[in-house]
Amino acid sequence: MDRNFLNTLSDMKRRPASISRGAWFEAAHHLAKCKDGQGYTNLHGHSFKVELTVTGVPKGANGWVEDLANLKAALDDVRATLDHACLNDIEGLEKPSLERLCAWIAAKVIADLPNLSAVSVSRPSLNETCTLDLT
Repeated sequence: MDRNFLNTLSDMKRRPASISRGAWFEAAHHLAKCKDGQGYTNLHGHSFKVELTVTGVPKGANGWVEDLANLKAALDDVRATLDHACLNDIEGLEKPSLERLCAWIAAKVIADLPNLSAVSVSRPSLNETCTLDLT
């Protein structure tokens, strides 16, 4: 192989990388103090997608930033609390905007994923996404 390529490859392996894993959950919520006619104040539900991103320099025998199984375990824990729930009834989510959902999820998983760099929550049917950048 070309020595230039091998040097470049070696350099690339030492650079930070980000990996992500996502999961879905179904939940209901309502918001307060919205403009008349928006309907947000009425109890309603969404299909949500949450994505966790971890960033770091790949290391170990497998050259991983993080074992993706650890992201799955964190997402399973999040889903166990949020799936088919009324978000307003969950401590810390009394006013569950996308922004507050991202913050709540980050606080819940950060101890198990110390290199967590971002949490995204979206409502794909509405083309809405919020990303909390932790870098």
